Amino acid sequence: MSRPRTQAEYLARLVPPSVAGIGRRSLLAGAGAGALLGTGLLAGCGSDSGSGSGSDSKEVSVGSNQSDPQPKGITAKVMDGFKTSSGITAKINTVDHNTYQENINNYLQGKPDDVFMWFAGYRMRFFAAKGLTGDISDVWGKLSGYSDAFKKASTGDDGKQYFVPSSYYPWAVFYRKSVWKQYGYQVPTTLDQFTALGTQMKRDGLTPIAFADKDGWPAMGTFDILNLRINGYQFHIDLMAGKEAWTSDRVKKVFDTWNGLLPLHQPDSLGRTWQEAAQSLQQKKSGMYLLGLFVAQQFGADEQDDIDFFTFPEIDPAIGAKALDAPIDGYMLARKPKSEANAKKLLEYVGSKEAADIMVKNDPTTLVANSGADTSGYTALQKKAAELVGSATEIAQFLDRDTRPDFASTVIIPALQQFIKNPRDIDGLVNSIENQKKSIFTS
Repeated sequence: MSRPRTQAEYLARLVPPSVAGIGRRSLLAGAGAGALLGTGLLAGCGSDSGSGSGSDSKEVSVGSNQSDPQPKGITAKVMDGFKTSSGITAKINTVDHNTYQENINNYLQGKPDDVFMWFAGYRMRFFAAKGLTGDISDVWGKLSGYSDAFKKASTGDDGKQYFVPSSYYPWAVFYRKSVWKQYGYQVPTTLDQFTALGTQMKRDGLTPIAFADKDGWPAMGTFDILNLRINGYQFHIDLMAGKEAWTSDRVKKVFDTWNGLLPLHQPDSLGRTWQEAAQSLQQKKSGMYLLGLFVAQQFGADEQDDIDFFTFPEIDPAIGAKALDAPIDGYMLARKPKSEANAKKLLEYVGSKEAADIMVKNDPTTLVANSGADTSGYTALQKKAAELVGSATEIAQFLDRDTRPDFASTVIIPALQQFIKNPRDIDGLVNSIENQKKSIFTS
């Protein structure tokens, strides 16, 4: 596949046709008691009673998963801009990112906030198909700065729009320039070179690869990139859609390759958050870290110029190293918002050039979705990230966004954590995944 020449061409590849149809399956299939919101951790401010109520209100509630200090502060600045623009106050309900994601099913079926943060891809379309989010096609009629491809990434199976994109970012292998210069390291282009580099880092007293999976999702990025490099984009997408068997030799090869790399990973990862792993890179204790561009949040302003990255190296020359994860984040409307008029005004604002400009000015860790934004303020890291996604031949949304939410949370997270604890029983692992997959995807 040729390289995308424009942003529209890049974005056109974000919605894989092989998973365009979701089907109306049970949303709560496989959900256990642990997913319940008994403590009200993700309680929203919305109402189950008729939409459009509260039209005279000067408030709108926003469910946010931006719980780390930097993105939380940026969200607050965007909402301040909305208040200045509209006179409406956005009340932000911030919840820890992992808690938010794991409890989203119950949240949307209860009393969610008027507007809530979420992701493009399979998981957006899944909730839209279940009627758990509001139609915002009229909002899209007022937006500018988005290509048809961005609109496609925001569209449900019924042809209506349910999502306003805000930002996107690539996953890559990050490192500190000063550390690599000190030891004379060179960017690897093959898996053998990558392994040899990690071995040398160990000799130099560094942890080769920072790693954390306390929250369950970071390890998905490692599985994604290995599967993309070993089996290619289409197999990866079909596997996420339940069309390929987890017991196949192709999947076993992914885990076997990962097993060979685990000795280079930071130990005790199941007790560590991604932020703590990123801090080991920031403190020059680790040599590399496979993560999203948001890793830069853990570095000071005076350290941003010392961050660099490379795309994960080639494993199979016939497949190459041009596919990557580049997820899109944004906002959605509750199915029955308490203040529908205010909520749609907010959605129009967060999709505006003005909101994008605030993000560019304050956030060096993402790329804004609105093409009308002034990106002259991008850091060197952001410019390189934009070039990376522009040169990619295939782009995935990330494992838990490209598959069913119940499959990701109840099967994949515990399976990958079990693999990290015991990487020797690959046959038992994939058999367990496949059996649970059949139950969920046929429900």
